[in-house]
Amino acid sequence: MATVLKFLGRAVLLVLILLALAIALVPRFLDRLYYEGPASDHFDGQRFFNPDGDADTLRSPTGGRGGRAGFFWRYLSGNDGRPVWPDRVTVAQATPAARVEGTRMVATWVGHATVLVQTQGLNILTDPIYADRAGPLGFGPKRVAAPGIAFDKLPKIDLVLVSHNHYDHLDLTTLERLWERDRPTIVTSLGNDSVIGQVGAKATALDWRQRLTVRPGVEVAVTRNHHWGSRWFADRNRALWSSFVVRLPSGGNLFFAGDTGFGDGHWPAEAAALGPIRLALIPIGAFRFAPGQMGAGSHIGPLDAVEVYRRLGAAHGLAIHWGTFRLSYEAYDTPPRLLAAAMACTRQTGFTGVPIGMPQDVPLYRAPAPVPAMTREQRLACLDTPAVRALR
Repeated sequence: MATVLKFLGRAVLLVLILLALAIALVPRFLDRLYYEGPASDHFDGQRFFNPDGDADTLRSPTGGRGGRAGFFWRYLSGNDGRPVWPDRVTVAQATPAARVEGTRMVATWVGHATVLVQTQGLNILTDPIYADRAGPLGFGPKRVAAPGIAFDKLPKIDLVLVSHNHYDHLDLTTLERLWERDRPTIVTSLGNDSVIGQVGAKATALDWRQRLTVRPGVEVAVTRNHHWGSRWFADRNRALWSSFVVRLPSGGNLFFAGDTGFGDGHWPAEAAALGPIRLALIPIGAFRFAPGQMGAGSHIGPLDAVEVYRRLGAAHGLAIHWGTFRLSYEAYDTPPRLLAAAMACTRQTGFTGVPIGMPQDVPLYRAPAPVPAMTREQRLACLDTPAVRALR
């Protein structure tokens, strides 16, 4: 066994060396110019940036505890002390209706950041990924939970939202299949249309604060969040990242956070200013890269997700971005368990983790009961319990 591990370690090291050489020798191949346009408060003419600062998205995801190279070595070698995940999770796949008319809204979590939302006769799909691995060339984290809706059981999709170009959110194979089958309206943020176009699909790429009318009474607004983008290595931040508000004629809007860290925390209010939010799709996983960590620069965990939910003023929330691909340190079921504890601390209701493939009827918007604001330190103090400390 020791010989096998030594061989595997050398093989991984060789791959890393070859990748480093590739970065140095063929930067023009690795770098892609996805977007050209005027400079703005989040674009310097070459690359996009977070106006609230990029220091937290550039540093090691361990939050300064060890360098980035050391983190990736421990991750690739499996020598980071992380708790064991299941190889496969049982999923009861749903068969959705062809359409959901009127003000009724049904949301089905397909897995990771993929959610089917049906309302107003529209079928909306967020960050669709049906790949077995989240990465390039067949590499990357392996899916442990089958999609909550089999691809062939998806109804005709009218609207697709693509938040950014990371492989676990922009899956070209899935987008190509959807385009060939349904010709949906695909809305994304600046530069990602260039990536999507590689498979012949057409997307409308918008900047933050821009909007697209899908049909009378239905509008997609591209809104700010706090993240970064890359398909390879040297192409970092050549394309923009975003959240979305789907403005609906009645019953309240749909908010999709995409993939995000907390940043300055002002961006939820920018989305809320577009109208009352009936359902918010908020990530809660891939936040722990060292024992006890509660958030990373690029990913909010439950501790901050509950504050995003409060600042949105949303009536209901659906927890996404957990339990599908292993991207970080935390145990498989830590995100929803920690979310339940954080919701209890903040005395909020309506934001929970639900099983993949279980359709959720979302009631019409009704303003949530006001709750006192809590600082991050106060939320951490409330969560400092034996039960929470035991969550790995």
